[in-house]
This record gives sequence, structure tokens and C-alpha cells, in this order.
Amino acid sequence: MITVERTFLVELPLGELVTYLEDFAHAEEWDPGTVRCVRIDDGPVRPGARWRNTSRFRGRTTELVYRLESRDAHELVFVGANKTVTSTDVMRFEARSDRATRMSYTASLRFKGLARFAEPFLRSEFETLADKVEQQLPSAAVAR
Repeated sequence: MITVERTFLVELPLGELVTYLEDFAHAEEWDPGTVRCVRIDDGPVRPGARWRNTSRFRGRTTELVYRLESRDAHELVFVGANKTVTSTDVMRFEARSDRATRMSYTASLRFKGLARFAEPFLRSEFETLADKVEQQLPSAAVAR
């Protein structure tokens, strides 16, 4: 399994940041690997909501269906899967002031079948991708 984690400050109140990120379709704005992300069910965003995420990695396009597994005032958990990988994204939030939130973002990828043998060779690329998320997410959230 590959796990990457970043912690950074976002200049938004905690509630606004959680509301923005709970709609995983916004990954198009803050995740440099996401090409497209669309909701595939209806109703309010709550645990059980699902999105089809199309990502580009190493020149290849792949699709995962993500599900909001849990949501509370201080944490969002999304799980995405396809036949090759299961990705778990955990976002934790801590108010630092009335206008700023400290966010920890952890992405864990568990490859399936033969793909799991590629993990050691992919780790550095996922670290680079996590660096880009850390740079992009705060400004994308504030611009929203």
C-alpha cells in the first residue's frame, strides 16, 4: 500500500472548507490528477453519495467510483475503487481561527492483483502528486 499525507493551512472557516470538500466533484479544481469528476447519484451530499472520477496518471486515464464513507464536522472519508486499485482519502480539519483551518490530507492506495508489484516504483510519483495537491487545494478552496 502507498500512503501519502500532507498538512497545510487553508484560509477558510472550518465549516466552509468541509462543505466545499464534501462534494467530491470539486476534485477537478484541487486535484491535479483529476480530469473529470461527476456525481452519479442524486440527493444531498451525505455518506453513501457517489462520484465517477476520471484521473490521468503516468499518461494513462483511469476511472474510479468514489463513495463518501463518512462525514462529520472534522473529517471526511472517501473510498474509490476499480479493478486495479482501492483509494482511501481521509481529510481531517481543525479550526485555527475564525478564518483559517488546518487540514490533514491522507491518500492511501491499495493495488490489486499484479498491479501491487508496481507499488515500490510508483511511490515517488504519488509523493509528487501529493505535493501538488498541497499547493493547489488551498487556493482552489478560497477561490470557490
